[in-house]
Amino acid sequence: MSQQSNIVAFDGATTPVSHTFVPVGNRSELLPGKKAVREFLAEWREAVLALPLAAQATVRTSSRKLPSGVHRVALIVSVPTMEAVNGQNSAGYTAAPKVAFDDTIHIVGYFDPRSTIESRRRVRQLSANILNGVSTSVAPVTTGVAAELLDQIITAS
Repeated sequence: MSQQSNIVAFDGATTPVSHTFVPVGNRSELLPGKKAVREFLAEWREAVLALPLAAQATVRTSSRKLPSGVHRVALIVSVPTMEAVNGQNSAGYTAAPKVAFDDTIHIVGYFDPRSTIESRRRVRQLSANILNGVSTSVAPVTTGVAAELLDQIITAS
């Protein structure tokens, strides 16, 4: 299992920009109202000095075994967008910047206890290739936050 370390990824901008997500922490918790269902969570956040904490993009992973025995894993990426502040009002007050909205994507996998690392890797790689518009075969990536979460049903510690 990988230790939490920085995640570096390019965005989809016309001129791609590299984003570095630093570990925030990880935890394990019992889900309320669910007997013996423990969820494992890990979180990363950008550390852009010019942005307030609420405006930092985040990456989160979660893993839990459902009462049916099926493993549920999720990768959540959220990118907030700040309101545009256009100067002062008539009293000379300039509003503090705040988050206007978040764009968030959830990638959730449900894996039978009989599934294998290879079968989980296959479905993850097919999904990644479809999302990336890849129509040719490429060697699957076998390490990293998403790969380990989806293939091996583990999250960073």
